[in-house]
Amino acid sequence: MFAVIVGLFMVLHGLVHLLYVAQSRRLFELRADMAWPDRSWAFSKPLGDETTRLLASIAYVVAAAAFVAGGTALLLRQEWWRPVVVSSAAFSAVIIILFWDGGLKRLRDQGGVGPVIDVAILVAVPILR
Repeated sequence: MFAVIVGLFMVLHGLVHLLYVAQSRRLFELRADMAWPDRSWAFSKPLGDETTRLLASIAYVVAAAAFVAGGTALLLRQEWWRPVVVSSAAFSAVIIILFWDGGLKRLRDQGGVGPVIDVAILVAVPILR
């Protein structure tokens, strides 16, 4: 039963990444004044905000797909779920940090809770059998 809960959590965590895809493509705004991923400390200056938004969209689709695949594999009791989930969590944490604006205000709007969840996933994976 625990594996089912964790697998569903992985799938849902992956789907949350799609909200950030929609935000970066400007399909809708998660918050009225939310400019994320504009002003990314790593990408906005060298690439510009439009390219940064495209790169964020691609990265978050990849993270979403990987979490959904890993969570589904866990639900189906496939042995390969672990490396997929571990790489998904690591990739997710890295992209959140890279698309962050470097400030401490509005961390939640920029996925600031995500790395905490990703680290918890990285800690939990070795425990799950």
